[in-house]
Amino acid sequence: MRKNNLFKKTVAAGLVLLMTASLAACDGKKTDTKTEDKKTETKAGKGEDAELQVFIAASLNTAMTDIAERYEKEHPNVKIVYNADSSGTLQTQIEEGARCDIFFSAADKQMDALVDEDLAKKDTVEDILENKVVLIKPKDGETKVTGFENITDAANIALAGDSVPVGQYSREIFDNLGITDEVNKMEINEGKNVSEVLAAVSERSNEIGIVYATDAASVADKVDVIAEAPAEALNTPVLYPVGMIEDKEASDDDTAAAEAFLEYIKSDDAMKVFEKYGFTAYKVDDTEETKDDADATEEADDTEADTETETTEEAK
Repeated sequence: MRKNNLFKKTVAAGLVLLMTASLAACDGKKTDTKTEDKKTETKAGKGEDAELQVFIAASLNTAMTDIAERYEKEHPNVKIVYNADSSGTLQTQIEEGARCDIFFSAADKQMDALVDEDLAKKDTVEDILENKVVLIKPKDGETKVTGFENITDAANIALAGDSVPVGQYSREIFDNLGITDEVNKMEINEGKNVSEVLAAVSERSNEIGIVYATDAASVADKVDVIAEAPAEALNTPVLYPVGMIEDKEASDDDTAAAEAFLEYIKSDDAMKVFEKYGFTAYKVDDTEETKDDADATEEADDTEADTETETTEEAK
């Protein structure tokens, strides 16, 4: 009888040990699962989906479409939505509250206005591209016009409106060449952006038109370049600034994604794409920097001289 009890106690003890071991094993698996879940969540958090609203000047459309395709392949969690129009129109849309993460303008005027209104983040704004203004005609089209100087020999002309950067540059050229009054007497087909001007000439609706060199290059089979605007006819180079816009609707992930895409736009890889479409990387002229430094030094010297004079007068 005692042997039987001993046997029962031994079996019970064995069962207890077996159950304890099983529970420990289960607990171990449960802990590992939690750890793996945490790892998965952390990994997913780094690649949150983001949709970027990017406003671009119409003349950038082809190049930026190419860049977006390349970028989205490397960043499948990012969707880039473009709004391409004249820089003036885009500026107005931003001022009226349209959601925008990045603005890529065809002139400093529109970007500067947004910076002054605290709508563009000044510390992110940078001129990165340069373009040229050219006079075009339909492919193999007949015209007496040989350059900007005798532009009024044409029966009509396609021009962008004066709120459009290329339209502003065109009128600046006319003013500097002294032909504004004569041009205003012409039959003018005014486009709301450079794309409309390009279409008007390429479709032979107008004898001549003024666009950017990159636009003309994009339809080289439909238009011929008559001449490039004389350097002395433009007061400033044709620059393209890009920068972040204050987007209150953007999530932290959207903002981070926008910052990353902005850096990519400024990268060497993106610059190769821009150059493929005829743009030139803009670099501040060393002589311009030297002149600015000299002006600053001269101003400081003048201030110091004035201070010394005042001190001498007081001593007297």
